[in-house]
Amino acid sequence: MAGVTSSLGIGSGMDINGIVSQLVNAEGQPQFAAISRQETATQTRLSALGSLKSALSTFQTAVQKLKDGNLFKTHQAVSANTAIFTATAGAGSVAGTHTVEVTQLAKAQNSIATTEYANLSSVVTATGGTLNFTYGAGSTKTAFNVTVGANATLANVRDAINGAAGNNGVTASIVNVDSTVTPGTTISKLVLTSKDTGVANGFNLAVTGGDAGLNVLDTTVPANYDAVNSVVAADAMIKVDGLAATRSTNTITDVLSGVTLNLQSAVPGTAVNLNLSLDNAAINKTITDFVTAYNNFHTTTKDLSKYSGTSGGASGPLLGDSLLRNMTSKLRQDASNTVTSATSGYNSLAMIGIKIDGYGVMSLDSTKLSTALTSNLSAVSDVFSSANGVAVRLDTDLTQYLQSGAPLDTQQSTLNKTLKSLASKRESVQLRLDNLQKSMQKQFIAMDIAVGQFQATAQMLTQKFAK
Repeated sequence: MAGVTSSLGIGSGMDINGIVSQLVNAEGQPQFAAISRQETATQTRLSALGSLKSALSTFQTAVQKLKDGNLFKTHQAVSANTAIFTATAGAGSVAGTHTVEVTQLAKAQNSIATTEYANLSSVVTATGGTLNFTYGAGSTKTAFNVTVGANATLANVRDAINGAAGNNGVTASIVNVDSTVTPGTTISKLVLTSKDTGVANGFNLAVTGGDAGLNVLDTTVPANYDAVNSVVAADAMIKVDGLAATRSTNTITDVLSGVTLNLQSAVPGTAVNLNLSLDNAAINKTITDFVTAYNNFHTTTKDLSKYSGTSGGASGPLLGDSLLRNMTSKLRQDASNTVTSATSGYNSLAMIGIKIDGYGVMSLDSTKLSTALTSNLSAVSDVFSSANGVAVRLDTDLTQYLQSGAPLDTQQSTLNKTLKSLASKRESVQLRLDNLQKSMQKQFIAMDIAVGQFQATAQMLTQKFAK
């Protein structure tokens, strides 16, 4: 009977498995409950530190935008006629008004072969030959050759050009269009296009060793290409404040410092105003984002450190935490203190309309800020980005709090190790309980067998004496 693990004991009639399970659960429940309490407390604190770290990181992102003094040199560019050109202003741009006249747009060379082919499988050359391309000008002039085999089709020629080694300037394509020779018929033509605009990026194609079929692609023979629909390479030509400038592209970045002109259409004789002014909207948004990020940080720390008292609610998971308390105090202090490196009358956030009230909430007086930006932009920049500026100080603080090995990072590492330790402890308890269950089952089974034997003996004796 040894090894029997039936639910009901054969000899005793007891629910052995049920009794053993209850005894084992009674043994393990207090230990598992203790581990669960520790895990919950550890995870709660770890989650709280994660929320704090996230708020600090978001705040630092807002701070770093104000630390960069280039923010206060940001301009917006406004074209009076965006159908002629649009403009964007970047670093190095200077406020002012200019006139821009677009007399010619830059164009890429687009050469359309005159010869019509039935389709892309039509044979172009019986003998083959070499296509000699040159493109560019001056020191940038480049050449490459394309070998075309015998009986090459129109598609073969296209693919050979596009796949040629050293071809960085010409694209070959095939268009299927109406025939001008046989009306109502669709034919195929080869089109060669410069990859870039401008005269310097134009190309020429000469043919050597080819037959009549290949020679019709030679661009040195004007009759080989559609004079009406082909496009000759051209440079962009503009006048800024009446002064002429020629460039190979329609995106011009080097005529006005820090300004990109995107040419849209050429209208000779029409001068369009371009206004470059301080981008107050961008500056205001960045400062507003800073205030919002600070208040989000303040709300996070307030929730994490709150005391519920007799309200019945839960207190914050970081109530009484010295790191949180010192961090909150330091950041508030550095946001409120005067800026010793300021070079004018504005030397604090309060003077430009940013204050922190008695509850720790930061507010922005937009009117006061706008006045400060208008009257002394560089002074406002100094408040944030000079050597002792608010953004500089705060960024230093935040980096110290967020960097690897800092107390915040160390606490998170310790808590994660604790969770792993508790998981290991849970496994150890479970293993011990599994062994206890096996041992108790053996004991109860042995008892059940003994009871069964006693009952069998009693029955035998009863029957014997009854005779």
